Amino acid sequence: MGILNGNPKDEPLHYGEVLGSWAYVGANNGLISAYEGFVNHAGDEELIELLKEAIKTMKSENKQLETILKENGIALPPSLPERPKANAEDIPVGARFMDPEISGAISINVGQALVSCSLVMGQCLREDIAMMFGKFHTDKMLFGFKLLRMNKEKGWIIPPPLHKGSPSQ
Repeated sequence: MGILNGNPKDEPLHYGEVLGSWAYVGANNGLISAYEGFVNHAGDEELIELLKEAIKTMKSENKQLETILKENGIALPPSLPERPKANAEDIPVGARFMDPEISGAISINVGQALVSCSLVMGQCLREDIAMMFGKFHTDKMLFGFKLLRMNKEKGWIIPPPLHKGSPSQ
């Protein structure tokens, strides 16, 4: 029998799985730091709660992936120190990110994460890694739906031109 049968955890990672996992942790590390900064800037309580949820989720994802990378002798990507708490009112208006800007940035990041998860799932040979990224994908999708609903309710979406039917002749 080959080396790619039996318990997936006994199978070696291939370079694509290593790079995909390592890059995902690195991206999450940067986003965690950015979102901690966004919490300091945000004024809307619902947005702050979504930011905290995203931070918690990314830290959990990183913990799972870091365990696998360490077990396979892979050095972890660097992370940034946790940001100190600040009061949004102490940040000058011209220097402060506005809530719609923060929400827009998060929306872009969710879309990018969905693509990243799909990419890693598509190249996996190890079922456990593919399933892990499948769960990450599902979690990001559900988070994205919450974010989209909030953006619509608060009027923070700038829609592209909307198609309302064929022009009359």
